[in-house]
Amino acid sequence: MLLAGAVTALPLSVFLMVQPAQAADVLGEKVGKNLQTAQTALAAHKYPEAMAAVNAADAVSGKTEYESYTIEQMRAAVAAQSGDVTAAISAYDKLIASNRTPAATKEQMALAEASMAYTAKDYPRAAQVADKYIKAGGKNPQMYTILIQAYYVGKDYANAARAQQAQIDAEMKAGTKPTENQLQLLAACQAQTHDQAALMKTYVALATYYPKPDYWAQVVHSALSNPHMSPALRLDVDRVRLAAGLVKTPAEYIDIAELAMQAGLPQIALDVMNECYSTNVLGHDAGAAREDRLKQMIVQTVADRKANIATAETQAQQVPNGNALLTTGYNYVTFGQADKGLQLMNAGIAKGPTDINIAKLHLGLAQAAAGQKAAAITTLKSVGGDNGAQDIAQFWVVKLGAPA
Repeated sequence: MLLAGAVTALPLSVFLMVQPAQAADVLGEKVGKNLQTAQTALAAHKYPEAMAAVNAADAVSGKTEYESYTIEQMRAAVAAQSGDVTAAISAYDKLIASNRTPAATKEQMALAEASMAYTAKDYPRAAQVADKYIKAGGKNPQMYTILIQAYYVGKDYANAARAQQAQIDAEMKAGTKPTENQLQLLAACQAQTHDQAALMKTYVALATYYPKPDYWAQVVHSALSNPHMSPALRLDVDRVRLAAGLVKTPAEYIDIAELAMQAGLPQIALDVMNECYSTNVLGHDAGAAREDRLKQMIVQTVADRKANIATAETQAQQVPNGNALLTTGYNYVTFGQADKGLQLMNAGIAKGPTDINIAKLHLGLAQAAAGQKAAAITTLKSVGGDNGAQDIAQFWVVKLGAPA
């Protein structure tokens, strides 16, 4: 995102008409003559001559406060139009500090000062002016842009991220969603500072507000890059990739189906196979015969599991931990008996599974499959730990909450 359209200079009329009229506001002959010379030279674009006349006016002894103020107005006009950033900024500072300058004009001057500093590549100065303006309660969005860009181009990524996050937070508090550019710049800053947790949050926001494949890919990458990812989550990892549209080859689909079978969830395996056949991913190439055999085996397993689900439930009740109840309950849900299945899964969690966070992750996914979206999001948000379950749960929270 590049800074564009910033004010770099104010017209002379702005400077010469801002002070309130006061009885003592009269220019002495020497000061007035020099300023008239400066104004004439400025109109003719004779900047050195104009600035020399301003300096001559400033050199007059015994000047009134009004005369000094008017001299700085002319100095700012000449410096701004001639591109003398240092002189312009100095004059702007004095004018902004004066109680003669109306608030609206002070804002124009601050914006001009920050813009000139930015254009001159004096990024620290631009950031300083913009930051001071914002901290004083200024609301001009262009100043936020200058502040953030000055930090970013000046490679102060930590402050750029802080300022961009503050702007986003303020806009969201006001009921306005952040722009895509704002989130992209925030992500760029967080990537530079290696703040992975914050970067994940920003990509989640991008995927939520602007659900493009690239953003989903980044969310998936962040979710699955946990170095402590549990091997028990391998199927869950692939289901994330599948939901994000990142699974492409027949081999990948078959691998997911086989993992679901190994996890004791044959209906999930069958759902994957059915999707592949309906989209012609499987069943039409050199591997068609093997794929057909795999599908038939899965179909038979689903039928057997359905026929014996009550027996599996009884056996699960006898197991010391809650793992079997969770699997049996999940199967009930996939077979269309959501209430029964979710009840068993909750019983499994109460009994004590091997990993409570993986158990909650699967309960949330089962609730989502049962159409209980709000409950699923609540459950998924409760997933903790550092073994990857929380990262995967966060992905599903975003996916379930994303715009249709």
